[in-house]
Amino acid sequence: MPVSNVTNIAFIRAKARQSEELGRRLLALVEPSRQEPGCINYDLHRSADDPDSWCVYENWRSAGDLAAHFALPHMQDFITRVPALVEGELDLRRFAMISTPAPWRF
Repeated sequence: MPVSNVTNIAFIRAKARQSEELGRRLLALVEPSRQEPGCINYDLHRSADDPDSWCVYENWRSAGDLAAHFALPHMQDFITRVPALVEGELDLRRFAMISTPAPWRF
């Protein structure tokens, strides 16, 4: 039986000389996003091959939780800064999780 969780993967390319600032802004989204109701995980990655290439991998309980995430002040503030930091458009890809999430092992 399918699980209703939603996965959002954002691929983001920094403008020239903006990668460190973009990374700082993206990292600032991690903790507040993890505290949101419905957030299963919210993780930031930087390419090992291209330091201007970033990826946010996030899982949410529902599409409604993800929509609420984008409406919150910390996300709205980031969205206003995107044109100065990001080359081109954000590449957002949404997936429906069909497996049961793996248990965390720490």
